Amino acid sequence: MKTLTMRIGITGTGSYIPSVVTKNEDFLEAEFFSNDGIAIAQENQTVIEKFQAITGISERRYAKPDYTTSKLGHLAAESAILDAGIDKEELDYIIFAHNFGDLTVGHTQGDTLPSLATRVKHLLDIQNPYCVAYDMIFGCPGWVEGIIQAKAFIKSGMAKKCLVIGGETLSRIIDEHDRDSMIFSDGAGAAIVEANPESGDILNHASVTYSNQEAFYLFFDKTYNAEGTSDSRYIKMHGRKIYEFACTHVPRAMADCLDKAGVSIDSVKKIFIHQANEKMDEAIINRFYRIYKKPVPENIMPMSIHKLGNSSVATIPTLFDLVRRGEMSEHDVQSGDVVIFASVGAGMNINAIVYRV
Repeated sequence: MKTLTMRIGITGTGSYIPSVVTKNEDFLEAEFFSNDGIAIAQENQTVIEKFQAITGISERRYAKPDYTTSKLGHLAAESAILDAGIDKEELDYIIFAHNFGDLTVGHTQGDTLPSLATRVKHLLDIQNPYCVAYDMIFGCPGWVEGIIQAKAFIKSGMAKKCLVIGGETLSRIIDEHDRDSMIFSDGAGAAIVEANPESGDILNHASVTYSNQEAFYLFFDKTYNAEGTSDSRYIKMHGRKIYEFACTHVPRAMADCLDKAGVSIDSVKKIFIHQANEKMDEAIINRFYRIYKKPVPENIMPMSIHKLGNSSVATIPTLFDLVRRGEMSEHDVQSGDVVIFASVGAGMNINAIVYRV
């Protein structure tokens, strides 16, 4: 007797892209300092031009002051639930990936009591007490890790439907005197994961954590402005070390995931990679294809970083949602296409999913 294999797939997606557009020229009057508190000698125009050449970012989105991370997540979740056409009361889990909680403008202390997942459940007005809500802190790969956990819950029989959200308001946790602050942005993306969908199947996944000398490549520290408030902490990073780490380890993780899925590199239609830095993402993809001694196919990697910046856990679900909805003219996915989700971030954590749409 033939055994039926359970398929686990994404049946709906949603995203919320904040309305406040902040362009690179908006930083022309900023006071930038190095990490030793010395003012940057170069003119801001030059600093910004170099920044854009490396990251690809020309503008980014910030949330309105009264829009918290949980509010952004709620709006993305509503869209995903509508797209999936499910009854919200049938959700077994709500997993909210973030790193800083709900932040208010002018304050860097995050609010995580109650959890952001609980806040979203409240905003969705879900009455079912058996819908379990919890948060995921896993750096930028948090949403991908949430999808992996949702798959595990469903495969084990603990769940049939899960809502996975990735959201952040990084604009409220950045040091305005740090050039790296121009990278970060706000946003949220969400997906519904279900058992035995009409189409869609998670073929394989991989997750790794490197926590030796890599553990503090991203960290919290005081402002670079020596005259700033000493007890406030902001997101900081060792950019060069992260770049080298990602280019070394992410391609191998992607290849391992693909090989164990039993899928040929030639079958991959799109790669949805965390929108951290254009040059870094391009280098990762080049090294990934080099493993297979293949050229990089044209239009294999959708990019939203140019206009949306780096919104951490929100980049991949937002990008996937935009492509699914036909809002990126050069990219599309059709039923049966094989795609890869891949991310890297604080921890240092790396993960990947091979997914058949």
